[in-house]
Amino acid sequence: MQTRNAFSWLKKQITRSISVSLMIYILTRTSISSAYPIFAQQGYENPREATGRIVCANCHLANKPVEIEVPQAVLPDTVFEAVVRIPYDMQLKQVLANGKKWGLNVGAVLILPEGFELAPPDRISPEMKEKIGNLSFQSYRPNKTNILVVGPVLGKKYSEMFFLGSYVMLINKM
Repeated sequence: MQTRNAFSWLKKQITRSISVSLMIYILTRTSISSAYPIFAQQGYENPREATGRIVCANCHLANKPVEIEVPQAVLPDTVFEAVVRIPYDMQLKQVLANGKKWGLNVGAVLILPEGFELAPPDRISPEMKEKIGNLSFQSYRPNKTNILVVGPVLGKKYSEMFFLGSYVMLINKM
């Protein structure tokens, strides 16, 4: 009888130990976030999955409609504007690392055709600089200059983003 009680006691202790360990792990583990475009860069060579989905579309805006406005035609060596609008309920909040609620962050990946890239800073007019504000754009990878990334940024301030691109005429040298 004592053996049975000892076995039952040991079983309870092991179960408690596993439960406590699991709870500690869940509460203290660092969450891996690849939702924002800037973080997707670190985890994915190409921002488009085999299914066609953009890798950073794992975020709170993944199933929301996005509006994009781009020119129908672009001449070589010109700067053009692409506008991305991210409409969402501005009342939604996210929980910060310190536990406080704050407005949602947003970001974007803009995939342009080959030969297009981020407009050089010296070619951007003061009016265009005013439109883009303090947004910091970058290429997804050094070898993928036609893929532009921005974010995470405060959604209330940047629910409309202006990407400034440039078309570089590709000439094959013989």
